[in-house]
Amino acid sequence: MQLGRVVGTATSTIKHPSFQGERLLIVQLEGVAGKADGEPVLVFDRMGAARGDLVLVTNDGMTLQEQLGRNTPGRWSVMGLPDR
Repeated sequence: MQLGRVVGTATSTIKHPSFQGERLLIVQLEGVAGKADGEPVLVFDRMGAARGDLVLVTNDGMTLQEQLGRNTPGRWSVMGLPDR
């Protein structure tokens, strides 16, 4: 799990069937002292995060497979919204 900041949303007209109806966010992962950690990642969101929100994300494939099905190629998902 890692903290990240929502920097935007993503839309796609052609996507994997398991992505249908899912909300996709672009999240910049954060490292020590809130500094950017690598490139932004595409994250599935069922928590209702908005641009600028701090989110707790995971790249645990089993978690996303439980939500979207075993055949999903998705990797990252929002696990929670930390208190301010």
